[in-house]
Amino acid sequence: MSNFAKDLIEGMQEAVAHTDGKTAAATVHVVEVPDVRAIRQQLHMSQHEFAEAYRIPLATLKNWEQGRRAPDAPAAAYLQAISRKPQLIRDALQPG
Repeated sequence: MSNFAKDLIEGMQEAVAHTDGKTAAATVHVVEVPDVRAIRQQLHMSQHEFAEAYRIPLATLKNWEQGRRAPDAPAAAYLQAISRKPQLIRDALQPG
């Protein structure tokens, strides 16, 4: 059996152990999802203004706010940066 196959079997066994509540072998990463609507409202911006200012597709922003989708880890980090330093992020996105 190849090393890949052995690693795959070991990974599957760890996944089963994790689902059975035996988390010692598993590493769990929790991504905190920021409240996108609250960030936008704190900045007194419409969805369109926020999406345009921070280069987020409007449909994506709406999906996040309406709970149809959740930001992935990089998007969550970006949103946290926006909430902490909104003007700095906007300045960084300006051309030149």
